[in-house]
Amino acid sequence: MNRAELADFLRHGRARLDPSDVGLTAGARRRTPGLRREEVAQLAGMSVDYYTRLEQSRGPRPSRQMLAALARALRLTEDERDHLFRLAGEEPPRRETTSTHVRPGLLLVLDRLHDTPAMVVTDCGEVLTQNAMSRALSGDVLARPPRGRNMLRRFFLNPTAQGLFPAEDRPERAREQVAALRAVTSARPTDPEPAALVAELRTGSEEFAHLWEEHEVAVRRASTKRFLHPVVGLLELDCEVLVNSDHNQQLVIHTARPGTESYERLQLLRVVGLQDMSPTPAGQDS
Repeated sequence: MNRAELADFLRHGRARLDPSDVGLTAGARRRTPGLRREEVAQLAGMSVDYYTRLEQSRGPRPSRQMLAALARALRLTEDERDHLFRLAGEEPPRRETTSTHVRPGLLLVLDRLHDTPAMVVTDCGEVLTQNAMSRALSGDVLARPPRGRNMLRRFFLNPTAQGLFPAEDRPERAREQVAALRAVTSARPTDPEPAALVAELRTGSEEFAHLWEEHEVAVRRASTKRFLHPVVGLLELDCEVLVNSDHNQQLVIHTARPGTESYERLQLLRVVGLQDMSPTPAGQDS
C-alpha cells in the first residue's frame, strides 16, 4: 500500500469536485476549492476521522468495500477507480459484463433528483446506489449485507419484503420481474451471473420456479407501481427506467402526478426522511 500516493490522490479527487457535482449546496464561503473532508466521508458512508487519516497518510489499509465507496463518492471513472485500488494494494475489480461501477454522469443525474426517489440497479436487480428519497421510500438497501441488495432475491426469498406493497399487487410484480430476468438471460446466454441467480431463485422459491416455466420475456420499462409506507401510507407512483446499455445498468425513477394524493404524500416523505420499511431478520440476506 502506497499511503503517500493514496493520500495525494484522495486530496486531488476531493479538490476537483464542486458541492453541486454531488447534489450538495455550497453554503457559506469556502476557503479552498472542492469538497470538505466531512462531505466526502458522508458520501462514502465512513467516519470523518477515518477519511482524514487516509488523507494524512496514517490511516489503516482500507477494505475493498471502502475503496468502492470512495470511488463512488469522488465520482471516479473506472480507470481512476482501478488506480485507487492499486494504490491501496488491492487488485482492481474485475470488469465484468455487468459492471458494478456507476458512471460519474449517471451519479450526477441521481444527485440532482432531490424530490423524487431514484436508484441505479443492474439488469440482474442489484442495487448499486440510491438517493435520499429512495432510501426514505424503501429503506437503505446499501446498509444491508451484499446478498440483501438484490431486488429479485429479496422479493422471492425474503418474506419481510412483502410489506412494501399491497398484497394484491404481488402476482403482477412477480411476473414482471421474472420476465425481465429471462430477457437478461436471453441477451447474455454465456454470462454466469444471471444464470446463477436463476438457479438460486428456482431452488429457493416455488413461485419463481412456476413463473419461470411460463417462458415470459419482457424488458423492464415504464409502469405504475404502488408502495406501502408505514408513515405516509399508500403511494401510487410512475416508474421510469432509463437504461445505460454499455454497462447494463438502469436508472429507476419514481414520480407522482401533481395534484394527486400520492404527490402530497411524496412531499411528506421528504420530511419524514429515512425509514427502513423491511428490516432484515437476523440470519437473512447475509
